[in-house]
Amino acid sequence: MPNIKSAKKRHRQSLERRARNRSAKSHLKTAMKKLREAVESKKFDEAKVQYNDLCKLLDQTASKKIIHVNKASRAKSRLSHYIKKAATAVA
Repeated sequence: MPNIKSAKKRHRQSLERRARNRSAKSHLKTAMKKLREAVESKKFDEAKVQYNDLCKLLDQTASKKIIHVNKASRAKSRLSHYIKKAATAVA
């Protein structure tokens, strides 16, 4: 544990940020899981709406540097490919 006042404050701030970042990452993972479940249950209209919301969420978390920008881009690309592949397999 820190002894210096500024170090104590820094520790408190890091704990708050960690909680906020973990919450944001959890929210992101849940949204991805729901999107995959929508695609697996062949609800493609719902999946496209969720994909648009998820893209916005990915960009927001990347802009706050909670996740890396390239990770957000890669996730969007992979999910888009996943949706299109599943939609063409059904049709």
